[in-house]
Order: sequence, then structure tokens, then C-alpha cells
Amino acid sequence: MLRNQHKPNSPIGMIEAGIRKFYRQGLDDQAILSSLKDGGYYDMETYGLGIKKFRKLREQLGLVRSRKACLEVEDIRSAMILLRNIYPRAGLREMKRLLQEEHNLAVRRSTLSAYFLEYEPELVQQRRSQRFRRKRFWAAGIMDMLCCDQHDKWKRFGLRLHNAVDLFIGKIHWIKIWHTNSNPMLITSYYLDDAKESGHIPLIAQSDPGSENFGIAKAHTFLWHWHDPDMNGYLCHRWMKEKKNIPPEISWSQLRQRFTPGFENILDKGVHMGWYNIDDTVHKLTFRWVFIPWLQDKLDAYRSHINSSRKRRDRNKILPHGVPDHMEEFPELYGALNFKVKVQAEVLAEARALYAPPDHLVFTLVPLSFENIIHQGYRGMGSPTITRDNVWETYRALVRYIYAELESRNTSEDWAHDYEMAKEGEGENPQSQAAHFEDLEPLVDIGTRYQSSHTIGHYG
Repeated sequence: MLRNQHKPNSPIGMIEAGIRKFYRQGLDDQAILSSLKDGGYYDMETYGLGIKKFRKLREQLGLVRSRKACLEVEDIRSAMILLRNIYPRAGLREMKRLLQEEHNLAVRRSTLSAYFLEYEPELVQQRRSQRFRRKRFWAAGIMDMLCCDQHDKWKRFGLRLHNAVDLFIGKIHWIKIWHTNSNPMLITSYYLDDAKESGHIPLIAQSDPGSENFGIAKAHTFLWHWHDPDMNGYLCHRWMKEKKNIPPEISWSQLRQRFTPGFENILDKGVHMGWYNIDDTVHKLTFRWVFIPWLQDKLDAYRSHINSSRKRRDRNKILPHGVPDHMEEFPELYGALNFKVKVQAEVLAEARALYAPPDHLVFTLVPLSFENIIHQGYRGMGSPTITRDNVWETYRALVRYIYAELESRNTSEDWAHDYEMAKEGEGENPQSQAAHFEDLEPLVDIGTRYQSSHTIGHYG
């Protein structure tokens, strides 16, 4: 039997991951098809794929468009109630994406607008009254600079956050939550984990001039010197004085608006009900063990949501408009320069051994003796999946179990000793932690040679 002149269609298994990724980024069918071709997701010499066949494949994967789904206000009512409990301030664009990602509901903007006017008119008026103050900031291209900052708004719960943002495309490289954000070895590990995952480092790292950022400054400069000996004598880090490190501050502001309210209500409930006392050692460690991994999963989902969402059109913005992940993968489509520097795995391992040794106590969520007890109690409960509905119930059950076990085993002294050792690794004293880096052989000469550079940051 003779074949026709057309190439066979690409196997769906070859392109499914790409279709799902670009669909999640909000691209239309033609843009997804172009991205599959440009990104080399299938062999164009062997296979072909037209727009009609692509649409059939997309629908086979359960990825339907809002027009075909044709959902009305009452169809989304139950899902909206659930989402509003978690995201009380989410607007139309945000809620549209949340319905798609968390409930697999493709909803038209007109349907959401009608829902808001019918059920949430007061929130509509509240969002219309918000105004933002503009700031000017410069970036030359993708990964021209990676801007880092810490966040202490949840300090009263014993939780601290840290993030890093690529200003040019608005991509969040990490949002981490831990029991400290002032230990330079911990912060450096975030940077090295990101470099290992992507295989690249930025041209410049940028942060506030706090001692918690000494590790990133040293590690980033070390990597640059290893890959480019001509950079010796220069520090590849930019220190920004108070209120000048704008990009991550914008990211924190958006987190406070979009993510924080719903989860803060959950955290406050435990404090107000008397379930959680931060000064009680058992409470504090149990809270860490239960809440930090759960909140990290939620923050990772939030980061993925932001990185796969197109920003609102802004006529005052001269940087490219698009989906951050898509702009990073296809910079040429947006007329953008790419300043990523490829980094080798062996030098990352060397940098980690120097500036973020994995055996340091700061990387311990709870002391090992406490971990053994609480993990046994968790298994005895059937290892339930933590959700917003059972997180406090799980915490309280584990607290009761731990008190009973500590009393029956008479092991509180050994555990208390481990806890005191772990406290020393928390990094509550930034000066003592910074001393680790001051004792190392200086990697750069912070002197007048910097003055000839226009792109390399310096101390001071």
C-alpha cells in the first residue's frame, strides 16, 4: 500500500509533556504547536503535526478550552467556595488559573466576572481601589542578575522565608521556608540547588548587605573565577542598600496579596486556640515537622503557578511581556539576550563543600532523636496526607503522642541535648555564622580594581 505525501503524526507519548507544559502556560493552540517545533520536542525530519490533529491530541489529554467546556456560574460555585477559603484576595486572572490548575475547570472570563458580581461584589470594589507605586529598575537580559531577599512576616510562628527572582522575565527561582533565614550556609544551599537544577548561574547575584548573604556572594564569585580566570580580582555580586533591592520586594508583596492571607488564617487558628506555643519545645519541633514540608509544597505550587502565568499587560513596562518559563526557554522569540553561564557539576560540588556543607546542623529540620519518635507516631496514625483540613488535627495528635512517649521512655534528656545543639545551627546569631566565611581564604581583592568595571558589584 502506497503512503501519501504527508509525514506520520508524532506519537503522543513523545509530545505529551510539552503539550501539558505549554497549555499550563496559557498559550493558544498555534503558539503551543510552534513551541513544540522550536523546542525540538519531536523529530521534524521524521514526524509532522498539523493544527487539526494537534487539537484532537490536546482534547484526548483532557485539556479543553473554556469555550468548549461552556461552564456557567453555578457550575463553578462549589470550587470557588473552596478556593476562596485558601486565596481570599485572588482576582479574576488569578482565580481563572487556580480553577484550571487545582480543579481542571476551563472557565471563561465572562463567567468569572458574572460570578464575582453576583457573589462577591464587595471584593470587586476592594480590588478596584488598589494602587501601586512604580519604581524604575534596569536589567539587560535573562539571568543578567538574580535578586535575593529574606522575608520575616511569619517570624511569630517560627517560620522564615527566602526567595530569588530573575528581574528581566519575572521568574521566581526559589521560595524557601525554614526555621531560619539568617544562616549563610543555608542561603547558599538554595543558590547551589538552583544552579544544579538548571545547570546555569546568573551574570550577577544581588542582595541586601546582610551577613546571611555572604555565602551567596562568595560561592557565586568562586564559580565565576573557576570558569573564567580573567574575573580574578572582581566580586561578582552586587550589594543593594536598604529599600533598593526592589525585585524580590515586589515578589514578596505579591505573595502577601495572593498566597499569604489564606494560609496565615490557618496558622493563626492554632495560636488563637492555644494549640501552638512557640516557647514550648515539643510544640515548636512538632510544628516544624508538620508544617514546614506542607507549606513548602504549597509554596512550590505557587512558584510554579507564577512562572507559568502571563503577567497583566502594562504599557509602562519596556521589558518583554510573556510567560516567564516560556521566555526563558525561547528568549529569541521575545528579542531578549540570554546571560546564563553554564556551570559544571564538579565545581558545584566543590562550592557546596566550601560554603554549604550538607552535614551542618542548620539543614536539620528537627533533632534526630525527636525525628525517630515523631515518625513512629506518624506511622501509627497511618501516615495521613497533610491537608489544610487536617494539618492541626495531625499536629495535635503528634504532640499528645510525643509527650506520652517522652514520659514513658524517659529520654527527654538526650533529646533536649540534641535540641540545644540544633539551636546552635539555626543561625539566630548572624555574626557568629558569618565568621565561617571570614576565616576562609579571600577569593577576591575588594579594592580599587573594581572601579574599572561597570557590571560587577562590590562590597560597601
